[in-house]
Amino acid sequence: MTTIKLQLALRIWLAIYPSITVFLYIFGEAISGFSLPIKTLILTLVLVPWVVFAGVPAVDYLLVQF
Repeated sequence: MTTIKLQLALRIWLAIYPSITVFLYIFGEAISGFSLPIKTLILTLVLVPWVVFAGVPAVDYLLVQF
């Protein structure tokens, strides 16, 4: 794996991990009654656009600042 791919993977992980953690902290009880495939669908419908359009750009911005 190239260094660029590793850096991209790290930036994506830095956006995804806190996003999933916060989402589940806030909405975990509300979606707890759903089956696993439905929970996964809800999570991905919300978090994929969030990570692509806000999370990774925010991580990129923070990494440039430090």
